[in-house]
This record gives sequence, C-alpha cells and structure tokens, in this order.
Amino acid sequence: MDQAAASKAKGIPINVDGLYEKHRTVYARSTTGTFNSWRWAMVCFTQALFYGLCWLEWGGRQAVLFHIEERRFYVFGMVFWPQDVIYLAILLVISAYALFLVTAVGGRLFCGYACPQTVYTEILMWIERKIEGERPARMKLDAQPMNPRKFRLKFIKHALWLLIALWTGITFVGYFTPIRELLPAIAGFALGPWETFWILFYAAFLYMMAGFLREQVCKYMCPYARFQGVMFDPDTLIISYDTERGEPRGARRKAGAAKSAPLGDCVDCSICVQVCPTGIDIRNGLQLECIACAACIDACDQVMDKVGSARGLIRYSTENAMAQHYTARQMAGHLLRPRTLLYASVLVAIIVATTWSLLHRVPLKVDVLRDRSTLSREADDGRTENVFSLHISNTDEAAHRYAVGVSGLEGIEIAGEQSVEVPAAASKTFLLSVRAEPGVGKKGSNVVYFEVRADDDPQIAVREKTSFFQP
Repeated sequence: MDQAAASKAKGIPINVDGLYEKHRTVYARSTTGTFNSWRWAMVCFTQALFYGLCWLEWGGRQAVLFHIEERRFYVFGMVFWPQDVIYLAILLVISAYALFLVTAVGGRLFCGYACPQTVYTEILMWIERKIEGERPARMKLDAQPMNPRKFRLKFIKHALWLLIALWTGITFVGYFTPIRELLPAIAGFALGPWETFWILFYAAFLYMMAGFLREQVCKYMCPYARFQGVMFDPDTLIISYDTERGEPRGARRKAGAAKSAPLGDCVDCSICVQVCPTGIDIRNGLQLECIACAACIDACDQVMDKVGSARGLIRYSTENAMAQHYTARQMAGHLLRPRTLLYASVLVAIIVATTWSLLHRVPLKVDVLRDRSTLSREADDGRTENVFSLHISNTDEAAHRYAVGVSGLEGIEIAGEQSVEVPAAASKTFLLSVRAEPGVGKKGSNVVYFEVRADDDPQIAVREKTSFFQP
C-alpha cells in the first residue's frame, strides 16, 4: 500500500496540491549580445536547411526523399533500400557519439542552440514579443480580463503560431511524400489519410510544445536533462556564476549614502533570471533546467558594462577552472582529456569507415530464391533443371543492362535469356532456368554462384551464392 492510500485508510487528510510544484508562467525577457546572435544564427541555419532541403532537386527528382511507398530513400546521388538499414543504425551511433562528445566538452550546447524544442520556442516567442510586447507588457496583458484588445492580440499571435506549425507539418511530410506532389494534393483536397494525419499531428505537436509547454518539456519531459550528469565532469564547460567575485550581492548605493560592508560585483538586478527561458537563477549553481543558451551571460555582461565592472561574472567555464582559477589557455588545455579523446577517436573512426563504405558501395543488389514447389525436374534435353527467381535492384541513378551468368558445376548454364535491363533506381524480378548434366556434382544440394554484371561498367558486379539440386 502506498503512502497516500495508507494515509487515507487512517483517516489522515491528503493535500494533493502540495505533492506537485505549482506551474509558474515564465515571461522571458529579450536580450542581445554575442551568444544571442549565435543562437539566432543557428535558428536561421537549421530552419533554412529544414524548410529548403525538400525543395532541392537532384537528377530530376527531390534531393532528399524518404519515399515510404516506394520503399526507397533518396539522399542526393545515393539510393538506399530496406536492405541498407545498417546505414540507419550507423547514423544513430554517429549521432549518439557526437552528442556524447559535445556534452563532455561543452555541456548542453545542443539544447541551447540546435534542439528543435529550443529553436521553435525561440521563433514563437519572437512572434509573441512582436505582437504583445516585452516582458512587462505581456505580464500586464495576461493579468487583464478578456477585452477586445486582448482578444485581438491573442488571436493574431495564435493564428501566426498555427500558420508556422502547419507549414512545418507540411514540410515534414514533404520529406516522405514528394513536396511538389504534396502541395497540389492539399490544394485539391486530395490528401491521403496518412499525409493528413501526420501534417495535423506534427503541427499540433509543435503548437503545443513550443507555444504552451516550452520550458516544461526541458524540465520534465526531455530525458537528456536527467542523464546529462553522467556525461559531465569537472572539466566540462557549463554556464557558471563567479561566486567569489559576485558575493555578497547587493544594489549599489548612491554617492553620499552611508557606508556599508563592501559588496561583490553582482548588483542583484535579477535580469539574469528574467531572460532565462526556463526561469531559473543561475546564481544558485548548475541546475538540470539549464539548457546552456547563455542568455544570462549576455544580460549580465550588459549590466557589468553599465556599472563599470569587468564582463564575465556569469560565463562559460568549468568546475575546475572556477575552483583553481584557470586561465583561458589552461581551461582549453583541459578540454583535451582521455574522455573527449576517446569519444572523438571512436566518432572519427566510424565516420571514416562509413564514408569509405558509401564510396565503395556497389549500386547493385541481387537476391536469389529457388522455386521451392519443384526442387528439380528433367528438361526436354535430358538435363537436370532448377528454376530460380532473380530479384535485381539497380540502386544507381542510371539505367543498366546486366549480364547474368552461373558457375560452380561443370557445364552448368542458363537456358534462355541471360541479360536484363533495369531502369534507374528500380528493381526487376524474373525467372531463370538453370540446367546441368545429371551426373555432374553430387546428389542433393550443390553450391553454385550467380554472377550479375553491368554491361557498361564492369565494376558494378555482384556474386550471389545459392544451391543447385541434383536428384
């Protein structure tokens, strides 16, 4: 029996509201500065890539297209088939090691600059600020009862949010259904059920996550914040508040005021808290809610400029650097340590091996299936005949005619057509009759090989093993 049930059984009243932290709406204040510029540069780069890549053409087709219906993935000049799922696994491994490396070196840089939740929250918050105003104006507007002005501003904001969400959903589906076919289908109300579902689902998901949940996704839903501690060490770059320099904090007294105890550089203006998109106070130390966006650094540097103090009261630093007062050069030297070198070495090795594999990948796949209804039969000429189904997949961007041969038994040959033409990025299945003299080989299964070679390019060749049955 859990604690709540036990308390209820004993007649003890339970305050359910006290079991959970009450949600506070975070009204993030805008800021400017070096890191804010970097953050917006990443927003522009990632969204230009996402919204624009699906419109890029390559060889008369969409450059990047994951065509589920055709069971083919097109990535520029490469065509991937279901048999190439190993490359998807490798991509996931590369992504994982890249995340480990970035986290070990710079903490949650991905969260602060490239995470889709951060990027779309930044875009929707920018629209919110343009329509409803800065932090005080938004707080005042939300505190008002509904009136014509408030309704108008909220309606415009949510309409723009929904437009962005819908276009993002359309773009997402445009990577799985050709985008130039998708838009006419939308205009003609001819969308299929799955395209309709995923456009609306993705749009609703973005609208809810970036428009309403925002920092709650980072605090409660994202697992990354929970396991980042095992990837951090004392030499990991994090957003750090210089306690020795900043404390004791307090507002500066005017000239002529009574003297008081000396104060640190922190003027306790709380602007670092106001600009934080997750609403935390970085002066309390590293917290799992911190996404390393560095908005507090930009804000604090501006305050330090105004009061005439040196920048860097809040800065990117490491636990060891803060404790042992490392110089920038010493701190950079500690970034190259066994942990990061191991991650980097494994990552580079996987990337090099994958690149070599892709460059030397033969754009031809052959599957051989024997006719299981009849293991063997006697042909008209008295020889033993086995029937095979040959499935040839041309993964190249050009059509090829392939010559098909068989070897492995003396005098074995193909009866009938020995070549087949397959269009670019297509496949073809056809039946082959293979004959051999009855006395050749052993009774039962004999190993034979099918050789498939492109007539116009001898380098495109595949040899597949199968068995020839002698009665």
